Amino acid sequence: MPTCEGPMPAPMAMADIVALVSRGAPEYRTCPFPLYAALREQDPVCRLTPPHGVDTYLITRYDDARVALSEPRFSKNMRAAMDTYHAVFGSFFDALDDNVLFSDPPRHTRLRRTLRSAFTPRRVEGLRPRITEVTERLLAECRTSPSVDLMSSFAFPLPITVLCDLIGIPEADRGQILEQFAVVTRARFDPSRKAELKAAEEFLQDRLVRLIAHARAHPSDTFLSDIIRSQDALDEGELVSSLWVLFFAGHKTTAYQIGNSVLELLLHPEQLAALRRDPALIPQAVEELIRFEGSVESSTFRHAVEDVDVRGTVIPKGSLVQIALSSANRDPERFDRPDVLDVTRDRLQGVHLGFGHGTHYCLGAPLARLELEIALGCLLREFPEMRLADEEASRTAWLKGPMPAFRGLERLDIVLEPGRRPVGDRVTASVSPGR
Repeated sequence: MPTCEGPMPAPMAMADIVALVSRGAPEYRTCPFPLYAALREQDPVCRLTPPHGVDTYLITRYDDARVALSEPRFSKNMRAAMDTYHAVFGSFFDALDDNVLFSDPPRHTRLRRTLRSAFTPRRVEGLRPRITEVTERLLAECRTSPSVDLMSSFAFPLPITVLCDLIGIPEADRGQILEQFAVVTRARFDPSRKAELKAAEEFLQDRLVRLIAHARAHPSDTFLSDIIRSQDALDEGELVSSLWVLFFAGHKTTAYQIGNSVLELLLHPEQLAALRRDPALIPQAVEELIRFEGSVESSTFRHAVEDVDVRGTVIPKGSLVQIALSSANRDPERFDRPDVLDVTRDRLQGVHLGFGHGTHYCLGAPLARLELEIALGCLLREFPEMRLADEEASRTAWLKGPMPAFRGLERLDIVLEPGRRPVGDRVTASVSPGR
């Protein structure tokens, strides 16, 4: 079974590689790295013909990717290109996507400045006890079964609970809200599910409006109350779209990264053993795991506001641009032995592109780092003998679909053989403070 760390098993014509990537073929989605290596070498600014029908250029080399992430001629304001927007997203509520993720300066600067208050070092570090508490509770629940799907039992509930606490979503409302977010995720790029998508987006828009109204009437110490009171006050639409993007993007990226990290450590027992010998390596291991098998495979869409030359290829005005972060993070021109997982690799923070780069660098990166460090620290401590239930199935359980924004596992079945220390001992995870 291939591990996605070596060359393609058989030579392929570049046209065939481009076709696989364009349509998000299952063999590409399961193991994209050999194809990315070929694209970096032969067609680093590749023109794709995806199912949505809009010409899209995929940038795969690290140097080009880093520049493109900050290139003002590649606009994030998808509403400025509405025909393209509707072709790709097909959303019934454009307002939900009118957020910090899809905006340019100066509006982006104002929105980001306001939202940044949720992720200051002080606020994030203040969440450490709560994140540890949630982690230990979830692992205690996992202990009741000899094996679990780690994605549904742990990887998703952890960041979801943290975000709900941060935003102030009442416990009683969380299940239905999460259910409708899941519908949007599944249905958004499936034309046969338009009615289902419309109903889910209507529900979420209404629920977020009511949540904001409640926060206005009952101020608290939640992040939502903070941004309502902010000096750069957001209007109703901006508040709704900001909550939408924070919740939608924030929980999935961390959840998938937890799953990716555990899978790769179990597939690389020598790296897992190194962390068990020295848990102080966990913070830098998190950076390496994000570089090696990041949960954000490619950047969100940009569109060219004029013709732009990248490495000799002209990206025409109006074209979509995607930046293959997973490919850039394995570029041998930037990283030594890029297809090797090495948890002792240091000085990666701010170098790998797993959280993006430039003005759109991930707002939630400090929180994600802390959640990942605590999650891995507690897992390694509480389940030192954990193993994959079915290694072959785990290697092929990657998300499928035409839009490679997320790279994550549909499920991760783990056999748990816990150590002697009970979760209830409340021993702090062996991680360093957030940086």
